[in-house]
Amino acid sequence: MRTILVTGAAGFIGSNFVRMLMKRGERVKLIAFDKLTYAGNLENLRDIENEPNYNFIRGDITDASFVDQFFAEQLFDGVIHLAAESHVDRSIVSPMDFITTNIIGTVNLLNAARSIWLNSDPKITNRDSVRFYQISTDEVFGSLDQGGYFTEKTGYDPRSPYSASKASADHLVRAYGHTYKLPIIVSHCSNNYGPFQFPEKLIPLAINNIKNNKPIPVYSRGENVRDWIYVEDHARAIDTVFHQAKDGDHYNIGGFNEWKNIDLIHLLCKIMDEKLGRKEGTSAQLITFVKDRPGHDMRYAIDSTKISRDLGWKPSLTFEEGLSKTVDWYLENEEWLKHVTSGAYQHYYEEQYHRR
Repeated sequence: MRTILVTGAAGFIGSNFVRMLMKRGERVKLIAFDKLTYAGNLENLRDIENEPNYNFIRGDITDASFVDQFFAEQLFDGVIHLAAESHVDRSIVSPMDFITTNIIGTVNLLNAARSIWLNSDPKITNRDSVRFYQISTDEVFGSLDQGGYFTEKTGYDPRSPYSASKASADHLVRAYGHTYKLPIIVSHCSNNYGPFQFPEKLIPLAINNIKNNKPIPVYSRGENVRDWIYVEDHARAIDTVFHQAKDGDHYNIGGFNEWKNIDLIHLLCKIMDEKLGRKEGTSAQLITFVKDRPGHDMRYAIDSTKISRDLGWKPSLTFEEGLSKTVDWYLENEEWLKHVTSGAYQHYYEEQYHRR
């Protein structure tokens, strides 16, 4: 049985990925690792916390001594690295938090993996299948004009402290692969949406505000374009890449699903009106245009041809289907949303784990 480390496991994408593995009975010993910052929520993993092959560890990837000891004790033969500071607005205000977590934290993980995997520790039983999987973002490629797509050959051109920190981490992962022959993989994904997303992000923020008849903030005139993918489809892609990709490979993961922000919000308002029994057009009256953020990239669009052709992965839902499911989830999980918006979720770790 392999021992897999998933960093950032209590976050949005991480929790959806970990839950998918546990629900389908994956034969792995899975260590879920998270610092539990504001975006890490153990309530996201409540339904699997008693699985016999699952264990949660609270820790900080920026603490090199802790990471080294952790790797030496657990002898991971796979790392799926999702832990990151990821909100662009926060990176503009506090760039050092992003540099420390996304760059230094990634290097600490790489050094620990290199020490264990390349020093021929006899306790590593699956040496031929060890690999370090860096989960990155399409934002490292910068901003696109009206035409074209990000491909695996697109050059890096980050425009925010967040995307620059992720680009730096990507370069270091590849450098360790080249210099030390560390088995690595990198993937870049477009905007995720779906259950358990922290409500500072566009879609859950809009759902919550519509439900409570609060203004829906939209930057500038809402002309910025993003490619959207349902988070469970991304989780399947991560699983596919981790198990099937060749060492050193690189895949872009997207939904072939571009939407202007304002068009997305109008669609969401229409869905919310239907589900809340409101007259069509009611929720759209809440749309409020706000001052644009600095350096706001105009368009992201992923070309997912390679992963579809090589590994057989493709999205399972249309955007309309995924958005409807997402709205249903948030409307059905009011307690989760209430805990997140009030901050009550941050006490769950102490309540559940410190008494064990």
